[in-house]
Amino acid sequence: MTLFRTVEPAVEPVSPVEAKAHLRIDHDSEDTLISGLIRAARQEVEQETGLALIDQSWRLALDRWPRDGLVLLRRAPVRQILSVTVFDGDGAASVLAPESYQLDAVSSPARLHLDARPEPGLALNGIEIDFTAGFGEAGTDVPDLLKRAIMILVAYWYEFRAAFGADSQPVSLPGEYRRLIAAWRRPRL
Repeated sequence: MTLFRTVEPAVEPVSPVEAKAHLRIDHDSEDTLISGLIRAARQEVEQETGLALIDQSWRLALDRWPRDGLVLLRRAPVRQILSVTVFDGDGAASVLAPESYQLDAVSSPARLHLDARPEPGLALNGIEIDFTAGFGEAGTDVPDLLKRAIMILVAYWYEFRAAFGADSQPVSLPGEYRRLIAAWRRPRL
């Protein structure tokens, strides 16, 4: 099972203007740095929580179907299934009809159920499930606690950017950040 992003989010959940207001910065000379910190903080929050904050596309590649017919989509919140593709032994793709599967986006993780599961002809990655995940297309769609967590990380990394070298980053994560994402963190085995 391999899960990877195919389309990045079009915007960040926190704008540079919001971050600069939080940092109390009124000049433009560090806009590039702040934008990079926002992107890195969003990626950190997404990695820690298993969430997609802004709408983005993902692909799950499987070798075979689960026995119970339920495929777990471990990126939330899932908004829609774009396609389910099965490859034959020659690598030719067959896209399953949307009527042949059902998405349960309410469960965590989201589940995709298939009654009929055509066997892939490839031994490795013979099944691809493309889907979109995210809270919405704009930062206003993202829960406020997650946006606050991003701003805390941006402020922390901005403050300590010169104290430690790039090979030491991130030095640590602030406790406030951990508290804000605690309810959203995915369980680890």
